[in-house]
Amino acid sequence: MGLVKFGHNLNINYRDLFIGNVSGSLGETSALALLIGGAYLLVRKTIDWRIPSAYTGTVLIISFIASLVAPDVYAGPLFHVLAGGLLIGAIFMATDPVTSPVTKMGRWIFGIGCGLITMIIRLWGGLPEGVMYSILLMNALSPLLNRMTRPRRYGT
Repeated sequence: MGLVKFGHNLNINYRDLFIGNVSGSLGETSALALLIGGAYLLVRKTIDWRIPSAYTGTVLIISFIASLVAPDVYAGPLFHVLAGGLLIGAIFMATDPVTSPVTKMGRWIFGIGCGLITMIIRLWGGLPEGVMYSILLMNALSPLLNRMTRPRRYGT
């Protein structure tokens, strides 16, 4: 796994990002530990897999396209997933049962919306991180998503 050259001569190894051998906020540096914790929550059926999958999938797709368009300006998809608070946000914050949608389709839309807003903020915004804001904005839309994606009653 090669070095990532991003920004002003910032060389980061993907292995170090995955293990957590980089500086950062407590709880968001080790992708390995976050994935182990997320797997535990999935096995215990505490969280649903749709929101983290849609969230990280959207970030992967948008960052892949951005890095194809301008590789010298935008980092690759693996960097966007491993660096910053994306994994902790997708696994532990966006799946909060009180504020996330209850319908399956609503969870897909919620995760895609979080990923889209995160990448808009990361690529073109003036903020260093967009995970918190994307989750807050999509939490405000949760009641609307629940209402729009409510399944039809049988026989109607």
